[in-house]
Amino acid sequence: MLIKNSGLRLTFHIFKLLFIFFFGSSILTVIIYRFVNPPITPLMILRGFQRKAAGKEWKIDKQWKNFDEIADPMKRAAVAAEDQSFLENHGFDFKAIERAYEKNSRSKKLIGGSTISQQTAKNVFLWPGRDIVRKGIEAYFTLLIEVFWGKKRIMEIYLNVIEMGDGIYGVEAASQAYFQKPASQLNNQEAASIAVIFPSPLKWSVTKPTRFIRHRRYLIMRNMRRLGPLAF
Repeated sequence: MLIKNSGLRLTFHIFKLLFIFFFGSSILTVIIYRFVNPPITPLMILRGFQRKAAGKEWKIDKQWKNFDEIADPMKRAAVAAEDQSFLENHGFDFKAIERAYEKNSRSKKLIGGSTISQQTAKNVFLWPGRDIVRKGIEAYFTLLIEVFWGKKRIMEIYLNVIEMGDGIYGVEAASQAYFQKPASQLNNQEAASIAVIFPSPLKWSVTKPTRFIRHRRYLIMRNMRRLGPLAF
């Protein structure tokens, strides 16, 4: 019995240390990324290995741009396309989550209800997936970045790390690849053309949009006009 109790105490002690380490390291990393740009993300590494497995060259095309070096239309297009309550919510849009849940319960084609903050937390810190453990950790990191980063920094990191094509990450690399111009010079239609592929950047094309994609782009541009200038 004594040996069994000692084993339980040791196990509890190990879990307590792991718990403290996880929370301490995660908070520290989030604080560091408030001032230091994330050099790479888990998704970039995963996609790099997937390209190698498919017989392609390793490719991570990304060029960091500060918030003020990204054209205002690109920021508005991201909000219009992905999270229209971005500046008002606190990291979660419960109405969007409820709508997504109701639609997903009736259809095999799943849609997401994630905010830009949730997507940023996932892109920077986590692996792709929909399992409940990962979603729980995503919610935790979402709360952290809302507290320590704020909306301006979240948008800056979001637009610099999001996948925008095969081996293409961030708005600057996307702008150069698709329009041969810097992200600071993107106009409304170009920004909407990039934002429209956010949900499926490996399947949807910026330069060869289908009728469905063109319609989505039209809706994004309409929302951009409705939103007007964003007050970060």
